[in-house]
Amino acid sequence: MKKLLVLTTALCGLALPAAAQQVTVMGWGGAYTASQVEAYHKPFTAATGTAIVSIDSDNPATPIKAQVEAGNVTVDVGVLEIADAVRLCDEGSIIPIDATTLPAGADGTPAADDFLPGTITECMIPTDIFSTVIAYDTTKLATAPTTIADFFDTAKFPGKRGIRKSPKVTLEMALMADGVPAADVYAMLETPEGLDRAFAKLDTIKGDAVFWEAGAQPPQLLADGEVVMTMAYNGRIFNAAQQEGKPFAIVWDGQVYEWEGMVIPKGAPNEAGALEFVKFATASEQLAKAAEFISYGPPRKSSAALVGNIAGTDQPMSPNLPTAPENLTNALASSLDFWVDRDTQLGERFNAWLAAN
Repeated sequence: MKKLLVLTTALCGLALPAAAQQVTVMGWGGAYTASQVEAYHKPFTAATGTAIVSIDSDNPATPIKAQVEAGNVTVDVGVLEIADAVRLCDEGSIIPIDATTLPAGADGTPAADDFLPGTITECMIPTDIFSTVIAYDTTKLATAPTTIADFFDTAKFPGKRGIRKSPKVTLEMALMADGVPAADVYAMLETPEGLDRAFAKLDTIKGDAVFWEAGAQPPQLLADGEVVMTMAYNGRIFNAAQQEGKPFAIVWDGQVYEWEGMVIPKGAPNEAGALEFVKFATASEQLAKAAEFISYGPPRKSSAALVGNIAGTDQPMSPNLPTAPENLTNALASSLDFWVDRDTQLGERFNAWLAAN
């Protein structure tokens, strides 16, 4: 709390120009934006006097790109997924952000070392980590699965499996289930032998597979009893268990995590205010606060110890986050570089595998 007060006091002393009295932030809406309003928007306004105007979009990358191309930018900060942020950065639609200007972690660790490896990119500062995990119905299995290998073991854990209808994440999980350490997965997938090994592992459960495409499907498949275990997005399973009381649990071993974060469009009307907002929102304390409202993990390591209870409850949120230290012991960061180069090729092979008998 002392660190938060120090940060707040420092921001109160910022000499922002008159035009900086408003920052327009474009996010994803729903529970996601609600978490950011509580953790970032309201505290920033209280600390600086600068109002935050919040705008929702199905995918902020699309309107931001259009605004920049039209030379009529009205957004100061956008929240983008990493793939869109890298693409817009390469195109010059968003501006570089110097990570050395970010506040140190709550424990004094420099920002560059405090964020999870690889999550800071030239034009984006990460705000949250979400992941694909294995989820199961606790009432349908006599023994609780604990590893990614258990998902593929239909002898010990009988029943149908929900599998994402995409090679991305699915191939990575197959290799980890086959004993490949997370650190070696992408090097293995770059080889013909590695790909053959992943598809061979998938072959072992293909006859028990139910394939899904939309994130809402896995919890529904579990609830309907169509599967006993499924690949799923961690936030969807958390919501089903927390808000709907479903008997669902997560196996974190072998999780594949991705991230999103804040960018500043080229030509933002309040670039100075935008940068101060990004610095504030991505501080350890603010990232930890956001995680109390939605089960996406803070990307700063120093935030982990600061996360409190699930908002409105007396239950700790930390066990539900991809970034909890105990949940990261065998976790894989999704490789944007790998999939940019191979998405089409591996998509075709995956579809051919699906169609084969």
